[in-house]
Amino acid sequence: MIDFSNPLHVVMGFVLGFLVLAHVISFTLARLNKIKSPEELLLRIQSWWWIIGLLFLSILSGVTTSIVLFAFISFLALKEYLSIVPTRHSDRRVLFWAYLTIPVQYYLVSIDWYGVFIIFIPVYAFLILSVRMVLTGKNDGFIHAVGVLHWGMMLTVYSVSHVAYLLVLPLNGVTGAGFGLMLFLIMMTQLNDVCQYLFGKLLGKRKIIPSVSPNKTWAGFIGGLVSVTLLAGLLGSYLTPMDVQFSLLAGFIIAVSGFFGDVTISSVKRDLNIKDSGQLLPGHGGILDRIDSLMFTAPLFFHFIRYFYA
Repeated sequence: MIDFSNPLHVVMGFVLGFLVLAHVISFTLARLNKIKSPEELLLRIQSWWWIIGLLFLSILSGVTTSIVLFAFISFLALKEYLSIVPTRHSDRRVLFWAYLTIPVQYYLVSIDWYGVFIIFIPVYAFLILSVRMVLTGKNDGFIHAVGVLHWGMMLTVYSVSHVAYLLVLPLNGVTGAGFGLMLFLIMMTQLNDVCQYLFGKLLGKRKIIPSVSPNKTWAGFIGGLVSVTLLAGLLGSYLTPMDVQFSLLAGFIIAVSGFFGDVTISSVKRDLNIKDSGQLLPGHGGILDRIDSLMFTAPLFFHFIRYFYA
């Protein structure tokens, strides 16, 4: 049930209202032929309806549903990653074991077993899957194969699972703050992408890493950094247990790490000579295209919150 005295529900209502406004404006401009490629823009907005709808439904349904949702996102992300990155045919059974790390990792989240959660994939899964690859008896391409698999698991499973862990993270003297922290993280991460894009289009001239991402400019980066830091300062103390000072710092961390998450996945796509990681989200590309920044912001924000507030 929606309670508009709850800051979380107020922010959710604001996001839905903003999405309705964006849809109406885009549809009107498309009918008036005022924008190029209106079909792509409308597809992007329709995809946002699905993304935000699923996220908000999971929030209203409770912690367990939200954890399951992010486990499913990790599954889709790992599946997409393994579909675009070359793997050895001999490792097909090893990949099955890689997928099994997803329910284990998110079960550790659900029972708040931080000590094992934090080392399961970086240590135990890394060792077990390496041994399983050795047992295939195939030496050609071993170093490349084990590196590709572990790096992909770290991004798509380990990093993303930190979003879900915010929901059960015990905070000193604060209860029920998990959904606010999760929504704050996701909103600031996505707004950072939007602000960097807008400032880059409006003011961007000097490229940052043109060989990796030609559209990334210093104006876009700085504009996104300043905007998200200030927005985080305004929203953080309302939606989360953070005060204004820590909200500003959190916004700064999200803006910087989100930028590097974006360009890291851009580098992967350029190495593979592909434009999008997939076609799962019409107008956006694949799931990796949508969560590239989140894979970097989630663990850093999580440990920031855990260090200062848990």
